[in-house]
Amino acid sequence: MSLLDSRTTRVLITASVFVLVGGFLYAAWRTLIAFLFAVFFAYLVDPAVSHVEKWTKSRGGAIAIIYLLIASFLAIFFFFVGPRIGHEAQKLTESLPTLFERVSSGQLVQEIGIEHGLSKATRDQLSAYFAAHSGDLLKLVQRAGLRIAEAAQQSWLVVLVPILAAFFLKDARAFSQGALALVHSKPQREFLEGVIGDMNQMLAQFIRAQLTLAALSWVAYASFLGLVKAPYALMLGTVGGILEFIPVVGPLVAALLIVGVALLTSYKHWLIVLLFLLAWRLVQDYVVSPRIMGKSMELHPLAAIFGVLAGGEIAGVLGVYLSIPVMASLRIVWRRWRIYAEKKRFGPLNEYSFLTETTSRQ
Repeated sequence: MSLLDSRTTRVLITASVFVLVGGFLYAAWRTLIAFLFAVFFAYLVDPAVSHVEKWTKSRGGAIAIIYLLIASFLAIFFFFVGPRIGHEAQKLTESLPTLFERVSSGQLVQEIGIEHGLSKATRDQLSAYFAAHSGDLLKLVQRAGLRIAEAAQQSWLVVLVPILAAFFLKDARAFSQGALALVHSKPQREFLEGVIGDMNQMLAQFIRAQLTLAALSWVAYASFLGLVKAPYALMLGTVGGILEFIPVVGPLVAALLIVGVALLTSYKHWLIVLLFLLAWRLVQDYVVSPRIMGKSMELHPLAAIFGVLAGGEIAGVLGVYLSIPVMASLRIVWRRWRIYAEKKRFGPLNEYSFLTETTSRQ
């Protein structure tokens, strides 16, 4: 008599495969992240490549033309704007020790307190508090520096991602057909086709929407900060636009950074900057983002926050960038799996698509 029946054996084998695959993905997460960013970049430029392909009649030629246009645009941008951003960043970096000394000694608190009419007792209490917690402030600055250094260490992705994306752009259809060819069961094939179709739609919409939101934030931050003559306006606007790619946490960090720099440099109109940041956040979250992003994610805020925190723990800054699309992809797989399981139990159901529920609600 066998100790394990066939069903138990299948369950154990399936569990073992999942454990092995999970272990491999965890061990190779750096390489996996490079491929994920390449996929996102491919989704970003695919519409332009497909449009040019109609003229050139060659997929490879269309990819080369779009890459050349992107490289030309970046070269022009960094030629005219890059030196100024670099100069502002250098000035801010050089002034950081002095700024930190002003905070830890309480001098900055005294200046802001006098400007806003605080009593001497209140100013002294605040100064004593910052002086007592100067060590904590130093640790916070050091952690921020480590995060920035960690992101800088991944600069090799700037070169690798476009190269990998070119292969995805050229052979994506062949990859999809090859994956489908491995599945011979009709329900399983429908399940895989549904997952691929839904992910294509979700990722394409998400990547283009995030780029649009980041560009709008960059223009808004840089324009307003330059208009009110805030210090380091172009650099802070650029950082704010980049941080817009990080869901939930990014805009908050950008606001804290902009207001923090304004306070540290004794900028008198920092309250106006704070009010602008609050107003822009409301406009971005409740007016602009719903129209650009639509219902492509359909993630609960708790799921989004969990994804951001987990992504940061697993892969640092890059993991935070990838957290939301990964969570949305897992949701797609889960919902498609439920449809597949229902079909196996009760027979064919009505066809399901990623935006079915959204359409019905509207």
